Amino acid sequence: MSAPSPKSPDWLDWCPDPSRPTFELPPGTVDSHCHVFGPQAEFPFAPERKYTPCDGGKEQLFALRDHLGISRNVIVQATCHGADNSAMVDALHSADGRARGVATVRPDVSDAELRALDAAGVRGVRFNFLRRLVNTASEEDLTAVANKVASLGWHVVLYFESEDLPELEGFFGSLPTPLVVDHMGRPDVTQPVGGPQFTRFLRFVERNDVWVKATCPERLSVTGPPALEGQRHAYADVVPYARRVVEEFPDRVLWGTDWPHPNLTGHMPDDGLLVDHVPHVAVTAEQQRKLLVDNPMSLYWPGEGV
Repeated sequence: MSAPSPKSPDWLDWCPDPSRPTFELPPGTVDSHCHVFGPQAEFPFAPERKYTPCDGGKEQLFALRDHLGISRNVIVQATCHGADNSAMVDALHSADGRARGVATVRPDVSDAELRALDAAGVRGVRFNFLRRLVNTASEEDLTAVANKVASLGWHVVLYFESEDLPELEGFFGSLPTPLVVDHMGRPDVTQPVGGPQFTRFLRFVERNDVWVKATCPERLSVTGPPALEGQRHAYADVVPYARRVVEEFPDRVLWGTDWPHPNLTGHMPDDGLLVDHVPHVAVTAEQQRKLLVDNPMSLYWPGEGV
């Protein structure tokens, strides 16, 4: 085996000692968006990757789960692993039923491969439209993948920039599966929450079978993390956007940490602060229960109790 590749220059490693949240997550909370990176020596990164991360394996993910008071995880295939889902599937097998997965597959994926992923706990595929992270596949190839996974009852996870929605929403609406949008479609939080860009996104969600992840304030924020030691209200400029999604679509919102937080350049978030962000965007106990427990259980563990 070749020697491990060094991390990308200026790569920020995940926080090794996150704070203990002051907000107590309700029993059964699901982290609906997280990843595993390698470890590289066991699960090599894809040759075509556009970045090389630090290791962030299943043991560290499950330790964070327990530290924060999370019950279950939805592990999304990281772009650094390409279409080799081995690290993600290995984590699913090690989770004792407490994790589901979202895979990356190619158009020529076989029915047998899809059935094996389904048996492991995969419930969706991810289509990434951020060119800085992947070489985007054609709409024809992505439609072929969507048609293959639709019969399994899977959904398609979409990752795109808000400014690209006008040219993509027709294609998205043609897909034969439910849709899950990462990070609220990455809105520009310097624009008004009632402005045309975010309003277009909300109407897209309203017209289609779409779930929304109210996730990654650390990626969207301009104001950033707390400036004062001990201050717990981080990423305040993202709150109006997430709160709007929670209020308009209370039965179709999801939450997650995005651990190990790939490709951040400004700062690495304290995962305890990300938990403490939740009650600012889901302000009632009912909203919190739906966001954190009921909705992800309905999507990923239908028919199962907490």
